[in-house]
Amino acid sequence: MPKGYGQFCPVAQAAEILAERWTPLVIRELLCGSHRFNDIHRGVPLMSPSLLSQRLKRLEDAGVVERHSGAGETATEYRLTQAGQALRPVIEGLGSWGKRWARRKIPREELDPQLLMWDIHRRLYIDKFPEGRTVLHFELTDVPSRRRFYWLVIDRGMVDVCLKDPGFEVDVYINTDLATLTDVWMGDLPLDTALEKGRITLRGPRALTRRIQSWLMLSEFAGVERENGAPAPT
Repeated sequence: MPKGYGQFCPVAQAAEILAERWTPLVIRELLCGSHRFNDIHRGVPLMSPSLLSQRLKRLEDAGVVERHSGAGETATEYRLTQAGQALRPVIEGLGSWGKRWARRKIPREELDPQLLMWDIHRRLYIDKFPEGRTVLHFELTDVPSRRRFYWLVIDRGMVDVCLKDPGFEVDVYINTDLATLTDVWMGDLPLDTALEKGRITLRGPRALTRRIQSWLMLSEFAGVERENGAPAPT
């Protein structure tokens, strides 16, 4: 029995590499700029570390990923090759198709606050923030306490997402529930509407809070419209 599909068709040959469980999400993380193993894993938190190692090795063998020595003797970075970078329109197309045709009301168990904050932290307009350090404190009011609080620290062109209080003075407090923030992020609920209805509340200097819409890019799929008949989250 052949290990793969046993077909010369390029679709079959590509699927042997790309259609394994989790692999498209690993490539998504690499395309989004995650290069360290732990950073990639934060984007696929339900994937076991051993399976992630296997998938990265498989992509390396296929010529999609290369290992590089990062800062420090033991640091390793994973970077897409030219072949890997050429997958960008494939992954973006897959996401657009999913938003247009497959996305439905998300079950509660599929709402992941840590993944959401990880996504948000890498899609901020850094140049829209004031000079110096800005700290955003998120409280997701309907989430258990151990996963309720997050801090985004914007400083010197970098954004860190913290699961514990980093000890800096907070500039803006953002209170909302997980479903609302997810709907805003995915473009299913306008931020203006969420603010007007009190589903998101802001506390901090007005000079900062009034600029929140200029900071947030939203998901790259937020602008994809569903086809008629595709159910929208509420």
